[in-house]
Amino acid sequence: MTTDNPIRRLSDLSNQDTALVGGKNASLGEMIASLGARGIRVPGGFATTAAAYWRFIDGNDLRQRIADAMAALKADQTNLKSVGAKVRQMIEGGRWPDSLSRGITEAYDQMRQETGIEDLDVAVRSSATAEDLPTASFAGQLETFLNIRGHDALLDACRKCYASLFTDRAIAYRERQGFDHLDVALSVGVQRMVRSDLAGSGVMFSLDTETGYPGVVLINAAWGLGETVVQGSVDPDEYHVFKPLLPRAQPDGPLMPIIEKRRGGKEIKMIYATGKATSETVETTDEERGTFVLTDAEILTLGRWGKIIEDHYGHPMDMEWAKDGDTGELFIVQARPETVHSQRASEPFRSWRLLSKGKTLIEGVAIGAAVATGTVRLLKSPEESAKVKEGDVLVTGMTDPDWVPVMKKAAAIVTDHGGRTSHAAIVSRELGLTAIVGTGKATSTLKDGQQVTVSCAEGERGFVYEGEAEMEVSETDPAEIEDTTTDIMINLANPGAAYRWWRLPAKGIGLARIEFIIGNHIKAHPLALMHPDRLEDAEAKKAIADLTKGYKDGAEFFIDRMARGIARLAAAQWPNPAIVRLSDFKTNEYAGLIGGRQFEPHEANPMLGWRGASRYTDGPYAEAFALECAAVRRAREDIGLDNIRVMIPFCRTIPEADRVLAAMAEHGLVRGKGGLEIFVMAEIPANVILAREFGARFDGFSIGTNDLTQLILGVDRDNDQLAHLFDARDPAVKAAIADLLDKAREVGVKTGLCGQAPSDHPEFAAFLVEHGIDSISVSPDSFLNVKRIVAQAERERETS
Repeated sequence: MTTDNPIRRLSDLSNQDTALVGGKNASLGEMIASLGARGIRVPGGFATTAAAYWRFIDGNDLRQRIADAMAALKADQTNLKSVGAKVRQMIEGGRWPDSLSRGITEAYDQMRQETGIEDLDVAVRSSATAEDLPTASFAGQLETFLNIRGHDALLDACRKCYASLFTDRAIAYRERQGFDHLDVALSVGVQRMVRSDLAGSGVMFSLDTETGYPGVVLINAAWGLGETVVQGSVDPDEYHVFKPLLPRAQPDGPLMPIIEKRRGGKEIKMIYATGKATSETVETTDEERGTFVLTDAEILTLGRWGKIIEDHYGHPMDMEWAKDGDTGELFIVQARPETVHSQRASEPFRSWRLLSKGKTLIEGVAIGAAVATGTVRLLKSPEESAKVKEGDVLVTGMTDPDWVPVMKKAAAIVTDHGGRTSHAAIVSRELGLTAIVGTGKATSTLKDGQQVTVSCAEGERGFVYEGEAEMEVSETDPAEIEDTTTDIMINLANPGAAYRWWRLPAKGIGLARIEFIIGNHIKAHPLALMHPDRLEDAEAKKAIADLTKGYKDGAEFFIDRMARGIARLAAAQWPNPAIVRLSDFKTNEYAGLIGGRQFEPHEANPMLGWRGASRYTDGPYAEAFALECAAVRRAREDIGLDNIRVMIPFCRTIPEADRVLAAMAEHGLVRGKGGLEIFVMAEIPANVILAREFGARFDGFSIGTNDLTQLILGVDRDNDQLAHLFDARDPAVKAAIADLLDKAREVGVKTGLCGQAPSDHPEFAAFLVEHGIDSISVSPDSFLNVKRIVAQAERERETS
């Protein structure tokens, strides 16, 4: 073709042609030419050039008229709607120059000849010449038209694409980005339609779009044409493929590094229409809503393609894919640079300091080290969540897993009840929220609609101040954080928040609590899942049927959800170890799960009752423990996260330890096999007294300061009246810890501590370093402070 030809075949284009056909169409050509040999399928077609756009504009004498209309746009954009409508009307009313319309229809006829399809349906997509650059994206700004057939419909769709360069959102975006409206041209891409109306489609990113975590390919999928996903009008399936394991994965398994697989509601789908409209939206069937759009093999294929495309372009990518319902083939239909989180990868960590503050309204236990301001919203239950807007301060009595969605909207959390190990504290830490718990009277003191500052930047006590305080925020470059001999690890429980902390230079996860996965992702008692026929509660039986829809049975649901939750936690810190603690719910907590009351006894003191290791081999829970082991094994062997270690909680005696290890081996978790290490919590005085005997059976100890302090001092850790006595720095507790560390060193096993004491009390961290602990695991928000404290303690130890 000649250089001034206004029509180009996609296969003749490359990334060098962005100025000619826009980023979207240039990228399609690049993939067809460069990645087809690697198995990536891209539908063929053609594109009109930027010169064709200007030929249309000038052929209708529109250039000056558009300039005049845009010059009338007010600085505050209050007349944006009328200005945009005026320009779009001008363009949609234009006539095609004969040579240009002939070029478009001839290129379409060539596609019909090559495919042998007379009534060929095509997708008509807009591609602006300033879009899809590494620092700016017009994604979602411009229009796409699907299922277009025939000359007249094609020319009309192309004209509407030109007009979409002046949608309200596109005009506003260019104003914000500083693009001159007449410096941007539009290319129209015409591709053969993939019959995804008969199957499914969606979007794909080569990083996590919430956190910028680069270790996954994120895939969203829905039934029908992809516009429902792109427009956000449907709740899609979501899959995460772990990129580092892709080289070891095979299309037919057994290794399938899919670390997230969430079934979306998918209430609607877009399909071909039979009348004048080219497409229509219809409701999906019950079967479609309960079924995943993609198979594991298809998820893996798309994940591999996403990684190949990212590697080829050299930066994170935003892609659209479609599955052909006639042939079963997958296709990539768009690819452009991801322009949000990829620009933030080097952002520093932040710390806060108050410069001025209003009257102190209330105080409590500080969670995190940040400061937040906002409007108080008093809620009695999560059913009132509509009252909370983004950035509000959520104030309530206490929280449980039902509160998580509304907590995500808040800038800060303040509760009447709870301590450092409460639900509100754990979730707030992992979501990166400022929180104050255990205030005693927040709901009776703070007023709905009141403007406040919530400060956790002043030590272990947090304060709520009247009004908006003045603050200073300092930043730390992760690359400048001093290294330590003692491994500093992080505690995690929520798979959904795990990626948030990927940039911390942590040495792994010292404590991953599976109780959070059970409570928030599984929600039902494992025995109720295994035996729904035994349930007397009809509501619980229905809830379990809804939860397990799409799974073979309740046991498979539990194993799959648990395995992927554990894998997602472990992936966030790969290849460093992730120590997963098996379940340590108390009987009253298990009873609170769906269907749980029927399978749990009532205990007067659950804290010292049937919990931890004692549940695993004795009594009815043993068959549920088999599910926990199966989930860990799947996460390690099938998904491939072999950095997972296992930890046994609340193991009271040596015979109990032997029984648990034997049961685990029977379920395929053999200590030493495949590099599996098994640790035990040191949280009972017996673990300290018999540390040599426990150490001979396990690979290491993890000191749990909460239970150890409770049992040594005889203080109920949840009793507010005794809170002044509950202190891990008590000489008796410290003596026990020092004794444990000495004995562990004698038998040559690893030692760690998971808890808040090192972050709350610098002298406690120094004590641990002095006694040679191998690792300290803290909540992510405390990591930087503890790292600095330990570094200082190590320097002082060397000079003493």
